[in-house]
Amino acid sequence: MCLLSCGHLLSTFVSIYRPPLYISREREREREMAEVSKDGGSAAAAGGDGGTPTVKSIFVYPIKSCRGISVSQALLSSTGFVWDRQWVVVNSKGRGCTQRVEPKLALVQVELPMEAFSQGWEPKNTSYMVVRAPGMAELNVPLTKPSLQSDGVSVWEWSGSALDEGETAAKWFTDFLGKPSRLVRFNEDSESRPVDPHYAPGFNVKFTDAFPVHLISQASLDAVNEQLKEPVNINRFRPNIFVDGCESFAEDLWKQIKINELTFQGVMLCPRCKVPTINQEDAMQGSEPTETMMKFRSAKALEVNATKTKYKGRVYLGQMLVCEDKDNSWRKVINVGDIIHVEKVLPSYVDVAV
Repeated sequence: MCLLSCGHLLSTFVSIYRPPLYISREREREREMAEVSKDGGSAAAAGGDGGTPTVKSIFVYPIKSCRGISVSQALLSSTGFVWDRQWVVVNSKGRGCTQRVEPKLALVQVELPMEAFSQGWEPKNTSYMVVRAPGMAELNVPLTKPSLQSDGVSVWEWSGSALDEGETAAKWFTDFLGKPSRLVRFNEDSESRPVDPHYAPGFNVKFTDAFPVHLISQASLDAVNEQLKEPVNINRFRPNIFVDGCESFAEDLWKQIKINELTFQGVMLCPRCKVPTINQEDAMQGSEPTETMMKFRSAKALEVNATKTKYKGRVYLGQMLVCEDKDNSWRKVINVGDIIHVEKVLPSYVDVAV
């Protein structure tokens, strides 16, 4: 009787024990999502605990690798949110600069007129993007398109021409970074920048790293922070859409979601570079959160199929998205508070692209 009781207790312990660092939680999500998939998917079911995923925050990053803007609504175009990564700072060779090489970009604040995020708004001669940084005077960049063009601009594998914001902006960034720099704007009238066709053929971006939209949930950030000695802010991960009302890492398995009648496809988990290790308040780099995340958010820990990925040795957080409607003539608003309808989910991490 005693042996039976002890055996029962041991069996119970094994059944409820979960390995640390959320590896088992992700396996649990696989089973839950499989059940959701059988039902055709729903906002409530995918939210966990009867919750409904909603858009908590929207972030737009007008200048690549500079600080983002939190907005209550944003217009979506075929290349992502309007104004998102519209500009990039380039070095003397025309190569795009990011915080990976120039961490001081984390200190650059950007401001746009709030009406710039409304449908039908067009910039006037008095419309400016205001750029600020410690020790620097304000820089006012006209939102009307400049006439000057720079050739030989490159961002990762892409190269082409871009609109040049002129000598005043060039001097500002040159003085701030301490090396020859220019500010250029993506020229959508003459250029296109395709995403990796292996993941999402037929889609384009501006100066975004990989795909038009990046989504992370509050619960996932909370789960990461639970493992850190010092929690980090969501600005380390730079999402466009910050979600509330779902379980941690639920977005990993979201294959298709709908927000305000717009259908998004989940393309791949977001491989994290060194930017999350840079404190966005002082531009100082450390080892966290990547060092800790390697224990539970690496390809090995997640048990994803990483045999074909070019992002070896990375940790993953967040889902990269494309919007099904690629017609460049439309612009639809997404609002804070919009419900996220999860329509399709992947059955397991083996099916997740990285």
